[in-house]
Amino acid sequence: MTTAFINGRRLHYTEHGSGRPALLVMGTGSPGRVWQLHQVPALVGAGYRAITLDNRGIDPDGGPPPATDSHDFTLTDMVQDVVGLIAHLGDGPAVIIGTSLGARIAQEVALARPDLVSHLVAMGAYARPEPVQDLLTAGQCALHDQKVILPPAFHAAITALQNLSPTTLRDALAVRDWLDVFEASGSAITDGVRAQHAVQLADSHDRRSAYGRIEVPTLVIGFADDLMVPPWLSREVADVVPGAQYAEIADCGHFGYLERPDAVNATILRFLAERQQTAGPEATEGGRVGTR
Repeated sequence: MTTAFINGRRLHYTEHGSGRPALLVMGTGSPGRVWQLHQVPALVGAGYRAITLDNRGIDPDGGPPPATDSHDFTLTDMVQDVVGLIAHLGDGPAVIIGTSLGARIAQEVALARPDLVSHLVAMGAYARPEPVQDLLTAGQCALHDQKVILPPAFHAAITALQNLSPTTLRDALAVRDWLDVFEASGSAITDGVRAQHAVQLADSHDRRSAYGRIEVPTLVIGFADDLMVPPWLSREVADVVPGAQYAEIADCGHFGYLERPDAVNATILRFLAERQQTAGPEATEGGRVGTR
C-alpha cells in the first residue's frame, strides 16, 4: 500500500501490474482491497495497471484512520480525492470503475474532469435518490448515533438478504460461506462509515440531466436481483449518458462483482476492448449489452 498526500489528506492506494491505468472505487463501508479478489487479477491479466484506493471514512488495513481525515466530508471531497489521485499518478487518462457509492463518485469524476477519464464503468449506478434506500441509510446512521451494535449473526443474515441474489441464498453451502464472512467482518458502524452514509443522505439531487453531459465512453452494469440499487435505477443512468452501453447480469444482487465475478469481468473487458477498437457492441457472457 502506498500513501500520498492528496486533496488535503493522506490517501492510501495500491497498484497492481503495469500498463494502462484502471482505477477502482469501492462502495459504502468497503476497503479498496475487496477489488483484489476478482477484478484486479482480471484487469492485470488484460494488460492494465489496476489501482485501488481506500475512500474517505475507511480505516486502512483495519487500523486507525489517517490523521488528516475528518469525519465531516462531502461527495465533492470524495470526487476530488479520486481526481487528485489520477493527477498524482500522472499517466492518465484512466479507466475508472466504481460500484454503488463508488459508481456515483466515478460518474461525477467523468462529468467534472473528462480529460482524466478514458472509460467509465458504473456498477449498481444511480442518478437520483430513492426513498426506501434513503430511509435505510438514515437507519444505519441512527444505529451508530444510538450506539446500537447488532449481534454479529443477525447482522450477517440481514447483510445476506440485502446484498445477495435468491440464487445464492438457495445454495446452502455457498450462503454458509457468505454468512461466515459477513459475521467475521463485524457489525459495528464506525465513525467513518457513518460519515459515508451521511454523504449519501446529503447527495439528494437528481443528476439525470447533468449526466446527459458525460462525454467519455460509458458502460453501466445493473445486477438483476439487486435490492439496494435496483437495476432500473442503473438503467436510468445508461439512458441519459450519450452513447452509453447497459449490461444486466443475471442471478446476482448488490454484490454482483463478488457473486458472479466471471460474468462481470467479461462484460467490463469486452466493453474496454470494443471501445478501444471502435467496434460495435456484442453480447457478453451473463448479461445483455446494448446502446440506448
